[in-house]
Order: sequence, then structure tokens, then C-alpha cells
Amino acid sequence: MQLEALFKQPQALPAVPKIVHELIDSFNSDDVSIDDIARKLAADPVLSARLLRLANSAYYHVSRSIGTVNEALSMLGFVTVRTLVISSGLTGGYKAMPGMDLSHFWRYSLHTSAVAGWLAKRCSVNGDQAFTVGLMHGIGQLVMHAGMPEQMLQIDRMASPMDPRRIDIERNSFGYSFADVGAELARQWRFPNTFADAIAGFPEPLEKAAFDPVAGVIHLAVWRARAEHNQLSKEEMAATLPVDVCKKLGQDPNALLNEMPAMSELAAGLEAMLG
Repeated sequence: MQLEALFKQPQALPAVPKIVHELIDSFNSDDVSIDDIARKLAADPVLSARLLRLANSAYYHVSRSIGTVNEALSMLGFVTVRTLVISSGLTGGYKAMPGMDLSHFWRYSLHTSAVAGWLAKRCSVNGDQAFTVGLMHGIGQLVMHAGMPEQMLQIDRMASPMDPRRIDIERNSFGYSFADVGAELARQWRFPNTFADAIAGFPEPLEKAAFDPVAGVIHLAVWRARAEHNQLSKEEMAATLPVDVCKKLGQDPNALLNEMPAMSELAAGLEAMLG
């Protein structure tokens, strides 16, 4: 199926609340009414409950309990709340998926987000953008499974969604990969171009004429989250670490192996996003 045809399949696209689309639009607007956003968020019981669970989770280390959307906005700030609400909206966008374990998929995506956030600080990259792109980087897998389930089940038999060979197999089969689909979804939803570019570029960040540090961060985060998912040993992680990308980002490869906290610590509390 051509990429254009895939996006015409009504079942392919995730169903997300209107407030999530409004928050995505706020990237492109200078006059966002935060009071208006707070009111709409408070009126969505599912999203506001998730937001408050996350705001009070170990991930944010807040000093006192957050009880309302307005408190979350004042303690975490609009940009972080926007990141969390968009991310929560995305994780709830599909209810079931042929051939995929959604809870596994989103746990892996959250691990990617957590690592991306940690790396972003070290690489002086925008942490909220890295977190959101980390969560979204694999969403093209879901669009493809929803829009062309039979074809994707054949691919699944060759390589699981977490298999590093997956991108090449999809490109050889369809002429595009889940990264291209995720980037197109980001464009259609009017995320800033930088988000779409990072999703499209993360599989081979050194291939682009101009290096995109966010794509580089996501590349490393995907490597680490897959290592967790596939239960790689320390030796296997050392053997598969993308050293060239580390160096391009100015990071010591040994630091990534020895200084990055355990995944349970990095992602503590984020599973509240899975509802």
C-alpha cells in the first residue's frame, strides 16, 4: 500500500481527544490562552486524572501533592503539562491492535522517552521535544498495523516490531518504514517540522546532510529501550552501542554504558501514562 493510500484508511489513524489537537496547534501559536487550556483539560476526566497521576509520580519529584490541573500548570509549567497531555492522548489513541501487544509497545515507547529526556539534558537538546518525539517515534508501527493488518502480520513473522532489522524489511516491502509513517502523521497533525524531521531521521541520523541532534538522541534512546526490551547483557549492549552517534553528540560511549541510571529509575512513574 502506498503511503498516501495508508493515510486514507479511516481505521489507520489514532483517535485522540480534541484538546490534544489544540495543544499540538499551540506549538504554532504565540497567543495561547493557558486559562482556556486549563479549563478544557479539567473538563476531560480521563486526561486530567492521568495528568495528575503523572505530575505526582516519581518522575517529576514534586515537593508536595498536586491536586488540580491549575496546580499542575503552576508547578510543572505549561510546556511540560502540554508534553504530558499530548503523550497521554497518544497512548490512549488505539484501543486494540491486531498482531501487537499495545501495553508492551507503549512501555517500550515510554522507556525511549525517558532515555531521550536523560540524554537531552546531557546534549543540551530541548528535553520536552526529545520526550515527545521519543514517545511518538514508533507510532507509525500502529498506523501501519491498523491500516494494513494482513501485510503487517507477514512482516511480523519475519521480524518483531522491536527487531533492529525491522526498518529495512519494511522499506524493502513497501518503499517506506514506520519512521516515515510517524513523520507523516506528525506533519498531518501540524506538529512543528522539527518533530517530523527527527522522527524521519532517527533510524540513520548520520546519513542526513545536516546532523539533527534530536534525531541522534532518539537513535540512542531507541537502542537503549530495545536493549531493555530484548534483555541484552552488559556485553551485548557494549557490542551494539551506536558509538559514532555518541561521538557526534559529544558523548563518551562508556558514560552511556556506565552512568545512565537503570531503566526502572529513569522511567519511574511514567507508566501512569498508560492509564
